[in-house]
Amino acid sequence: RRVSNSTNREEINIWYLLPCRDQEEQRTLDSCRKYLSDTALSDAFILTYDRMCRYQGEWHTNRKLVFPAYVLLESENEKLLRDELRRCESTFEKERDILKMNSQEERLLRDLSGKTRHIGMSRGVICNGVTRVNEGPLKGRETQICKIDRHKRLAKLQTSGGGDIRYIPAGLEIVEKSV
Repeated sequence: RRVSNSTNREEINIWYLLPCRDQEEQRTLDSCRKYLSDTALSDAFILTYDRMCRYQGEWHTNRKLVFPAYVLLESENEKLLRDELRRCESTFEKERDILKMNSQEERLLRDLSGKTRHIGMSRGVICNGVTRVNEGPLKGRETQICKIDRHKRLAKLQTSGGGDIRYIPAGLEIVEKSV
């Protein structure tokens, strides 16, 4: 696994989304780590989040993909990254077209997932129609939550930038609601 040693270097690195076939994220991730050089690729990972699911009569915490059918690539040299992906055309097929993540979305995801590249479960309450997150990565980010599905224990955070609006899923359990 490639990890940036310097905080300054981490800020220079930019995240890119590499499309892949659904259910082949791990294979694509392994190929990136195997075929792309350290100078082109600082890190490659699959971003996940916790989500509560009910089965067999109990609630279970499951890991889900934030971006299904995508692998995230971190690089400080976009041109070299694109060139190496193009050279490995037979390995990545049409997956070589990367999408640069906008800075607002990248910053949000870095803050939520930290070094683990995983967004943990949050817990909170709704009091007089106002959501207050007491614990977890969504604490202090209540204004970014645009939708809460209490049944699925899921929150959607809205990000925008460059004209695109994207919704980031994150686990949120509302443990109490009062009027």
